[in-house]
Amino acid sequence: MLMRTDPFRDLDRLTQQLFGADARPAAMPMDAYRSGDEFLVHFDLPGIDPESIELDVERNVLSVRAERRGPAPEDAEMLVAERPTGTFTRQLFLGETLDTDRIDASYDAGVLTLRIPVAEQAKPRRIQISGGGGDRKQISG
Repeated sequence: MLMRTDPFRDLDRLTQQLFGADARPAAMPMDAYRSGDEFLVHFDLPGIDPESIELDVERNVLSVRAERRGPAPEDAEMLVAERPTGTFTRQLFLGETLDTDRIDASYDAGVLTLRIPVAEQAKPRRIQISGGGGDRKQISG
């Protein structure tokens, strides 16, 4: 399962309130849910070049990094700049029940989608119960 806490998200909000929105680019919004035997995570990354997206997993911490460059050439005079640019990062703490070796990632229409399967050993399984009858064994000590 995904861990729901992100201690840096609250710090980002506080920084934006104290120093204004230009202090640091906004965090990448995400949705996460379980569907069957996998978790799906969707990150909103509009205007991001897919080549700039980096995904790393280390000790059950998934790190997402993406970069959005400004649309104007460097020598242009910018009149309005409301869309955040720069490097965006986000970390997810993945539970032990997820198979981090089989994460699948796709990027379409500005949304990065990760599919993280539940590990085989964490899936529920049915346990067979043997019947009473004549196949009972006596155990002597």
